Amino acid sequence: MGVDTAVAPETRAREAAADVLGLRAMRRRTTAWLVGLSLGLLATIVAGVGVGAYSVPAGTVAQVITHHLVGWPAEQTWSAPADAIVWQVRLPRVLLGALVGAGLAICGVALQAMVRNVLADPYLLGVNSGASSGAAAAILFGFGAGFAEYALQATAFLGALAASILVFLVARSAGRVTSIRLLLAGVAVGYALYALTSFLIFASGSAEGARSVMFWLLGSLALAQWNVPFAIVTVVVLLSVALLTLWGRRLDALAIGDETAHTLGVRPDRLRLQLLVVVALCVGVVVSASGSIGFVGLVVPHLARRAVGGTHVRAVAVAALMGAILLIWADVLARTLFAPQEIPIGIITSLVGAPFLLVLIRRLHAANA
Repeated sequence: MGVDTAVAPETRAREAAADVLGLRAMRRRTTAWLVGLSLGLLATIVAGVGVGAYSVPAGTVAQVITHHLVGWPAEQTWSAPADAIVWQVRLPRVLLGALVGAGLAICGVALQAMVRNVLADPYLLGVNSGASSGAAAAILFGFGAGFAEYALQATAFLGALAASILVFLVARSAGRVTSIRLLLAGVAVGYALYALTSFLIFASGSAEGARSVMFWLLGSLALAQWNVPFAIVTVVVLLSVALLTLWGRRLDALAIGDETAHTLGVRPDRLRLQLLVVVALCVGVVVSASGSIGFVGLVVPHLARRAVGGTHVRAVAVAALMGAILLIWADVLARTLFAPQEIPIGIITSLVGAPFLLVLIRRLHAANA
Protein backbone atom coordinates (compact mmCIF):
# COMPACT_ATOMS: atom_id res chain seq x y z
CA MET A 1 0.00 0.00 0.00
CA GLY A 2 2.83 2.34 0.90
CA VAL A 3 4.55 1.60 -2.41
CA ASP A 4 1.38 2.51 -4.36
CA THR A 5 1.08 5.77 -2.46
CA ALA A 6 4.69 6.63 -3.24
CA VAL A 7 4.49 5.69 -6.90
CA ALA A 8 1.19 7.40 -7.76
CA PRO A 9 2.43 11.02 -7.39
CA GLU A 10 5.51 10.23 -9.47
CA THR A 11 3.34 8.67 -12.17
CA ARG A 12 1.03 11.66 -12.24
CA ALA A 13 4.03 14.00 -12.43
CA ARG A 14 5.48 12.08 -15.38
CA GLU A 15 2.12 12.13 -17.17
CA ALA A 16 1.76 15.88 -16.56
CA ALA A 17 5.31 16.47 -17.84
CA ALA A 18 4.57 14.36 -20.92
CA ASP A 19 1.42 16.39 -21.58
CA VAL A 20 3.35 19.65 -21.30
CA LEU A 21 6.12 18.39 -23.57
CA GLY A 22 3.56 17.09 -26.08
CA LEU A 23 1.75 20.44 -26.10
CA ARG A 24 5.00 22.32 -26.64
CA ALA A 25 6.00 19.95 -29.43
CA MET A 26 2.66 20.45 -31.15
CA ARG A 27 2.98 24.22 -30.83
CA ARG A 28 6.45 24.11 -32.40
CA ARG A 29 5.10 21.85 -35.15
CA THR A 30 2.19 24.21 -35.80
CA THR A 31 4.53 27.22 -35.92
CA ALA A 32 6.78 25.42 -38.38
CA TRP A 33 3.82 24.55 -40.60
CA LEU A 34 2.45 28.08 -40.51
CA VAL A 35 5.81 29.65 -41.34
CA GLY A 36 6.53 27.11 -44.07
CA LEU A 37 3.08 27.44 -45.63
CA SER A 38 3.21 31.24 -45.48
CA LEU A 39 6.54 31.28 -47.31
CA GLY A 40 5.18 28.66 -49.70
CA LEU A 41 2.14 30.81 -50.41
CA LEU A 42 4.30 33.85 -51.22
CA ALA A 43 6.46 31.75 -53.56
CA THR A 44 3.33 30.24 -55.12
CA ILE A 45 1.83 33.69 -55.78
CA VAL A 46 5.00 34.88 -57.52
CA ALA A 47 5.29 31.65 -59.53
CA GLY A 48 1.58 31.64 -60.39
CA VAL A 49 1.75 35.19 -61.70
CA GLY A 50 4.83 34.46 -63.79
CA VAL A 51 3.64 31.23 -65.41
CA GLY A 52 1.51 31.40 -68.54
CA ALA A 53 1.50 31.72 -72.31
CA TYR A 54 3.61 34.86 -71.80
CA SER A 55 6.15 33.95 -69.12
CA VAL A 56 7.41 36.64 -66.78
CA PRO A 57 10.57 36.08 -64.69
CA ALA A 58 10.06 35.93 -60.92
CA GLY A 59 12.30 38.97 -60.41
CA THR A 60 10.19 41.04 -62.79
CA VAL A 61 6.99 39.88 -61.09
CA ALA A 62 8.33 41.00 -57.71
CA GLN A 63 9.44 44.37 -59.14
CA VAL A 64 6.07 45.04 -60.79
CA ILE A 65 4.15 44.21 -57.61
CA THR A 66 6.37 46.29 -55.30
CA HIS A 67 6.33 49.16 -57.82
CA HIS A 68 2.52 49.32 -57.76
CA LEU A 69 2.26 48.80 -54.02
CA VAL A 70 5.05 50.96 -52.58
CA GLY A 71 6.48 52.81 -55.57
CA TRP A 72 9.79 50.90 -55.58
CA PRO A 73 11.70 50.72 -57.84
CA ALA A 74 10.72 54.18 -59.03
CA GLU A 75 12.08 53.67 -62.53
CA GLN A 76 10.25 51.11 -64.67
CA THR A 77 12.78 48.83 -66.39
CA TRP A 78 10.29 46.24 -67.65
CA SER A 79 8.00 46.38 -70.67
CA ALA A 80 4.47 47.76 -70.65
CA PRO A 81 2.98 44.39 -71.69
CA ALA A 82 4.72 42.66 -68.78
CA ASP A 83 3.38 45.31 -66.39
CA ALA A 84 -0.18 44.91 -67.69
CA ILE A 85 -0.06 41.10 -67.61
CA VAL A 86 1.30 40.95 -64.06
CA TRP A 87 -0.74 43.71 -62.43
CA GLN A 88 -4.00 43.78 -64.39
CA VAL A 89 -4.47 40.18 -65.48
CA ARG A 90 -2.64 37.57 -63.44
CA LEU A 91 -2.16 39.05 -59.97
CA PRO A 92 -5.90 39.59 -59.28
CA ARG A 93 -6.58 36.11 -60.64
CA VAL A 94 -3.93 34.46 -58.46
CA LEU A 95 -5.02 36.37 -55.35
CA LEU A 96 -8.67 35.51 -56.00
CA GLY A 97 -7.62 31.86 -56.32
CA ALA A 98 -5.87 32.09 -52.94
CA LEU A 99 -8.94 33.64 -51.33
CA VAL A 100 -11.33 31.11 -52.87
CA GLY A 101 -9.13 28.18 -51.84
CA ALA A 102 -8.79 29.50 -48.29
CA GLY A 103 -12.52 30.19 -48.01
CA LEU A 104 -13.58 26.74 -49.23
CA ALA A 105 -11.01 25.03 -46.99
CA ILE A 106 -12.03 26.73 -43.75
CA CYS A 107 -15.72 26.20 -44.54
CA GLY A 108 -14.94 22.51 -44.95
CA VAL A 109 -13.28 22.51 -41.51
CA ALA A 110 -16.33 24.21 -39.96
CA LEU A 111 -18.85 21.91 -41.66
CA GLN A 112 -17.04 18.73 -40.67
CA ALA A 113 -17.11 19.89 -37.05
CA MET A 114 -20.71 21.11 -37.30
CA VAL A 115 -22.20 17.87 -38.63
CA ARG A 116 -19.49 15.57 -37.20
CA ASN A 117 -18.95 13.95 -40.59
CA VAL A 118 -15.48 13.71 -42.12
CA LEU A 119 -17.01 13.58 -45.62
CA ALA A 120 -18.73 16.96 -45.28
CA ASP A 121 -17.78 19.87 -47.55
CA PRO A 122 -19.40 23.13 -48.77
CA TYR A 123 -21.54 21.19 -51.26
CA LEU A 124 -23.26 19.62 -48.26
CA LEU A 125 -25.56 22.52 -47.41
CA GLY A 126 -26.69 23.12 -50.98
CA VAL A 127 -24.99 26.52 -51.03
CA ASN A 128 -23.08 25.72 -54.22
CA SER A 129 -26.27 24.52 -55.89
CA GLY A 130 -28.09 27.71 -54.91
CA ALA A 131 -25.31 29.87 -56.32
CA SER A 132 -25.35 27.82 -59.52
CA SER A 133 -29.09 28.32 -59.95
CA GLY A 134 -28.70 32.07 -59.50
CA ALA A 135 -25.84 32.23 -61.98
CA ALA A 136 -27.77 30.16 -64.51
CA ALA A 137 -30.73 32.53 -64.23
CA ALA A 138 -28.45 35.51 -64.86
CA ILE A 139 -26.63 33.97 -67.83
CA LEU A 140 -29.62 32.40 -69.56
CA PHE A 141 -32.46 34.81 -68.80
CA GLY A 142 -30.75 38.07 -67.86
CA PHE A 143 -31.89 38.08 -64.22
CA GLY A 144 -30.16 40.64 -62.02
CA ALA A 145 -29.77 43.17 -64.83
CA GLY A 146 -30.18 45.92 -62.24
CA PHE A 147 -26.74 45.01 -60.86
CA ALA A 148 -25.15 45.96 -64.21
CA GLU A 149 -21.77 44.27 -64.75
CA TYR A 150 -22.04 42.51 -61.39
CA ALA A 151 -25.29 40.70 -62.27
CA LEU A 152 -23.68 37.24 -62.35
CA GLN A 153 -21.98 37.62 -58.97
CA ALA A 154 -25.03 39.23 -57.38
CA THR A 155 -27.54 36.59 -58.50
CA ALA A 156 -25.15 33.77 -57.59
CA PHE A 157 -24.75 35.18 -54.09
CA LEU A 158 -28.50 35.68 -53.66
CA GLY A 159 -29.08 32.10 -54.79
CA ALA A 160 -26.54 30.83 -52.25
CA LEU A 161 -28.14 32.91 -49.50
CA ALA A 162 -31.63 31.64 -50.38
CA ALA A 163 -30.38 28.05 -50.36
CA SER A 164 -28.82 28.51 -46.91
CA ILE A 165 -32.02 29.96 -45.47
CA LEU A 166 -34.04 27.12 -47.01
CA VAL A 167 -31.71 24.49 -45.54
CA PHE A 168 -32.03 26.03 -42.08
CA LEU A 169 -35.83 26.25 -42.32
CA VAL A 170 -36.12 22.62 -43.46
CA ALA A 171 -33.84 21.44 -40.65
CA ARG A 172 -35.71 23.59 -38.12
CA SER A 173 -39.16 22.42 -39.25
CA ALA A 174 -38.55 18.99 -37.71
CA GLY A 175 -37.65 20.47 -34.33
CA ARG A 176 -34.23 21.17 -32.89
CA VAL A 177 -31.45 21.79 -35.43
CA THR A 178 -29.16 18.78 -35.16
CA SER A 179 -26.21 17.57 -37.21
CA ILE A 180 -28.15 14.85 -39.00
CA ARG A 181 -31.05 17.19 -39.82
CA LEU A 182 -28.71 19.77 -41.31
CA LEU A 183 -27.01 17.03 -43.28
CA LEU A 184 -30.23 15.63 -44.72
CA ALA A 185 -31.72 19.08 -45.39
CA GLY A 186 -28.57 20.18 -47.22
CA VAL A 187 -28.54 17.08 -49.42
CA ALA A 188 -32.25 17.44 -50.25
CA VAL A 189 -32.05 21.15 -51.05
CA GLY A 190 -28.86 20.65 -53.06
CA TYR A 191 -30.44 18.01 -55.29
CA ALA A 192 -33.56 20.11 -55.78
CA LEU A 193 -31.55 23.18 -56.81
CA TYR A 194 -29.34 21.11 -59.09
CA ALA A 195 -32.51 19.94 -60.82
CA LEU A 196 -33.65 23.57 -61.08
CA THR A 197 -30.37 24.56 -62.73
CA SER A 198 -30.71 21.71 -65.23
CA PHE A 199 -34.28 22.80 -66.00
CA LEU A 200 -33.15 26.40 -66.60
CA ILE A 201 -30.52 25.17 -69.06
CA PHE A 202 -33.11 23.03 -70.86
CA ALA A 203 -35.76 25.77 -70.93
CA SER A 204 -33.44 28.46 -72.31
CA GLY A 205 -32.87 26.73 -75.65
CA SER A 206 -29.56 28.59 -75.99
CA ALA A 207 -26.58 26.38 -76.82
CA GLU A 208 -24.09 29.19 -76.14
CA GLY A 209 -25.78 30.10 -72.86
CA ALA A 210 -25.81 26.45 -71.78
CA ARG A 211 -22.09 26.19 -72.55
CA SER A 212 -21.37 29.30 -70.49
CA VAL A 213 -23.38 27.94 -67.56
CA MET A 214 -21.65 24.57 -67.67
CA PHE A 215 -18.21 26.23 -67.75
CA TRP A 216 -19.19 28.36 -64.75
CA LEU A 217 -20.57 25.33 -62.90
CA LEU A 218 -17.12 23.72 -63.08
CA GLY A 219 -15.40 26.84 -61.79
CA SER A 220 -13.20 29.53 -63.30
CA LEU A 221 -11.15 32.50 -62.08
CA ALA A 222 -11.31 34.24 -65.45
CA LEU A 223 -13.61 36.99 -64.07
CA ALA A 224 -10.99 38.17 -61.56
CA GLN A 225 -10.41 41.94 -61.60
CA TRP A 226 -9.56 44.75 -59.20
CA ASN A 227 -13.24 45.51 -58.59
CA VAL A 228 -15.97 45.50 -55.95
CA PRO A 229 -16.58 41.70 -55.96
CA PHE A 230 -12.86 41.10 -55.39
CA ALA A 231 -12.87 43.45 -52.41
CA ILE A 232 -15.98 41.77 -50.98
CA VAL A 233 -14.42 38.30 -51.32
CA THR A 234 -11.27 39.54 -49.56
CA VAL A 235 -13.16 41.02 -46.60
CA VAL A 236 -15.55 38.08 -46.17
CA VAL A 237 -12.86 35.38 -46.35
CA LEU A 238 -10.53 37.16 -43.93
CA LEU A 239 -13.40 37.76 -41.47
CA SER A 240 -14.44 34.12 -41.76
CA VAL A 241 -10.91 32.93 -41.00
CA ALA A 242 -10.78 35.23 -37.97
CA LEU A 243 -14.19 34.13 -36.64
CA LEU A 244 -13.59 30.41 -37.05
CA THR A 245 -10.19 30.72 -35.39
CA LEU A 246 -11.80 32.64 -32.52
CA TRP A 247 -14.44 29.91 -32.19
CA GLY A 248 -11.82 27.15 -32.33
CA ARG A 249 -12.39 25.78 -28.82
CA ARG A 250 -16.15 25.83 -29.32
CA LEU A 251 -15.70 23.88 -32.55
CA ASP A 252 -13.60 21.33 -30.63
CA ALA A 253 -16.46 20.84 -28.16
CA LEU A 254 -19.09 20.62 -30.91
CA ALA A 255 -17.04 18.04 -32.84
CA ILE A 256 -16.94 15.76 -29.79
CA GLY A 257 -20.71 15.81 -29.22
CA ASP A 258 -23.63 17.89 -28.02
CA GLU A 259 -23.49 16.56 -24.46
CA THR A 260 -19.82 17.45 -24.12
CA ALA A 261 -20.48 20.86 -25.64
CA HIS A 262 -23.24 21.52 -23.07
CA THR A 263 -20.89 20.44 -20.28
CA LEU A 264 -18.29 22.94 -21.49
CA GLY A 265 -20.81 25.77 -21.64
CA VAL A 266 -21.37 25.71 -25.42
CA ARG A 267 -24.91 25.85 -26.82
CA PRO A 268 -24.81 23.51 -29.84
CA ASP A 269 -27.98 24.82 -31.53
CA ARG A 270 -26.87 28.42 -31.30
CA LEU A 271 -23.33 27.61 -32.46
CA ARG A 272 -24.64 25.63 -35.45
CA LEU A 273 -26.79 28.59 -36.49
CA GLN A 274 -23.81 30.94 -36.21
CA LEU A 275 -21.63 28.54 -38.20
CA LEU A 276 -24.34 28.15 -40.83
CA VAL A 277 -24.49 31.92 -41.31
CA VAL A 278 -20.71 32.28 -41.58
CA VAL A 279 -20.32 29.30 -43.92
CA ALA A 280 -23.25 30.36 -46.11
CA LEU A 281 -21.92 33.91 -46.41
CA CYS A 282 -18.35 32.79 -47.15
CA VAL A 283 -19.26 30.06 -49.64
CA GLY A 284 -21.89 32.22 -51.30
CA VAL A 285 -19.44 35.08 -51.87
CA VAL A 286 -16.67 32.74 -53.01
CA VAL A 287 -18.86 30.75 -55.41
CA SER A 288 -20.36 33.92 -56.84
CA ALA A 289 -16.86 35.06 -57.81
CA SER A 290 -15.35 31.78 -59.02
CA GLY A 291 -18.11 29.34 -59.84
CA SER A 292 -18.64 25.97 -58.23
CA ILE A 293 -15.30 24.33 -57.33
CA GLY A 294 -15.40 20.95 -55.66
CA PHE A 295 -13.24 18.84 -53.36
CA VAL A 296 -11.16 21.68 -51.86
CA GLY A 297 -13.42 21.84 -48.81
CA LEU A 298 -13.25 18.06 -48.45
CA VAL A 299 -9.56 17.34 -49.05
CA VAL A 300 -7.78 20.24 -47.33
CA PRO A 301 -9.33 19.90 -43.82
CA HIS A 302 -8.04 16.32 -43.61
CA LEU A 303 -4.56 17.40 -44.70
CA ALA A 304 -4.58 20.19 -42.11
CA ARG A 305 -5.60 17.86 -39.29
CA ARG A 306 -2.90 15.36 -40.27
CA ALA A 307 -0.35 18.18 -40.17
CA VAL A 308 -1.22 19.86 -36.84
CA GLY A 309 -3.83 17.69 -35.15
CA GLY A 310 -7.56 18.08 -34.67
CA THR A 311 -7.52 21.25 -32.56
CA HIS A 312 -9.51 23.75 -34.64
CA VAL A 313 -7.58 26.85 -33.57
CA ARG A 314 -4.57 25.40 -35.37
CA ALA A 315 -6.42 23.54 -38.13
CA VAL A 316 -8.31 26.59 -39.45
CA ALA A 317 -5.18 28.67 -40.12
CA VAL A 318 -3.26 25.76 -41.65
CA ALA A 319 -6.25 24.77 -43.81
CA ALA A 320 -6.59 28.34 -45.09
CA LEU A 321 -2.97 28.41 -46.26
CA MET A 322 -3.13 24.91 -47.75
CA GLY A 323 -6.36 25.71 -49.61
CA ALA A 324 -4.88 28.90 -51.03
CA ILE A 325 -1.77 27.13 -52.34
CA LEU A 326 -3.76 24.20 -53.74
CA LEU A 327 -6.19 26.34 -55.72
CA ILE A 328 -3.50 28.62 -57.15
CA TRP A 329 -1.65 25.63 -58.60
CA ALA A 330 -4.92 24.10 -59.81
CA ASP A 331 -5.65 27.33 -61.68
CA VAL A 332 -2.13 27.40 -63.14
CA LEU A 333 -2.71 23.91 -64.54
CA ALA A 334 -6.17 24.87 -65.77
CA ARG A 335 -4.86 27.76 -67.87
CA THR A 336 -1.59 26.23 -69.06
CA LEU A 337 -2.27 22.52 -69.57
CA PHE A 338 -3.98 23.04 -72.95
CA ALA A 339 -2.94 26.65 -73.58
CA PRO A 340 -4.20 28.84 -75.13
CA GLN A 341 -7.46 27.01 -74.33
CA GLU A 342 -8.50 27.15 -70.67
CA ILE A 343 -10.21 24.26 -68.94
CA PRO A 344 -12.51 24.65 -65.91
CA ILE A 345 -10.61 24.60 -62.65
CA GLY A 346 -13.15 22.21 -61.12
CA ILE A 347 -11.86 19.47 -63.41
CA ILE A 348 -8.37 19.81 -61.89
CA THR A 349 -9.61 19.80 -58.29
CA SER A 350 -11.84 16.79 -59.00
CA LEU A 351 -8.93 14.85 -60.51
CA VAL A 352 -6.97 15.54 -57.31
CA GLY A 353 -9.86 15.07 -54.91
CA ALA A 354 -11.51 11.90 -56.24
CA PRO A 355 -8.53 9.59 -55.52
CA PHE A 356 -8.16 11.21 -52.10
CA LEU A 357 -11.83 10.50 -51.35
CA LEU A 358 -11.39 6.84 -52.31
CA VAL A 359 -8.37 6.53 -50.00
CA LEU A 360 -10.32 8.22 -47.20
CA ILE A 361 -13.28 5.86 -47.61
CA ARG A 362 -10.92 2.89 -47.59
CA ARG A 363 -9.30 4.07 -44.35
CA LEU A 364 -12.69 4.69 -42.71
CA HIS A 365 -13.80 1.19 -43.69
CA ALA A 366 -10.58 -0.30 -42.28
CA ALA A 367 -10.99 1.65 -39.04
CA ASN A 368 -14.58 0.46 -38.56
CA ALA A 369 -13.83 -3.15 -39.50
